[in-house]
Amino acid sequence: MKYKLVVYVPLTHADAVREAIGVTGGGRLGNYSSCSFSTRGTGRFKPETGAQPHIGKVGKFEEVEEERIEITIDEAVVGNVVAAMKRVHPYEEVAYDLYEIVSW
Repeated sequence: MKYKLVVYVPLTHADAVREAIGVTGGGRLGNYSSCSFSTRGTGRFKPETGAQPHIGKVGKFEEVEEERIEITIDEAVVGNVVAAMKRVHPYEEVAYDLYEIVSW
């Protein structure tokens, strides 16, 4: 079974996140490794009381240029890939989705 990981990361850390995912086995397609697709956009958020934001200040709306990274992952390495991604991601709350890929 394969999964698709989608993660949003500030541009300053996109290469580190991609590398961590690739090193732990994410992005394998046939005889290729570290395969990913990225698009850029704007992330918006407001840190609330108790947050320790990497970017921005508590109580203030923030906009950050981010990269959306999409990568496929084999079931055997999902846990390792997600853990590696979280270790290098700068946000205390990482925005990511993990989808099961259905083949027809």
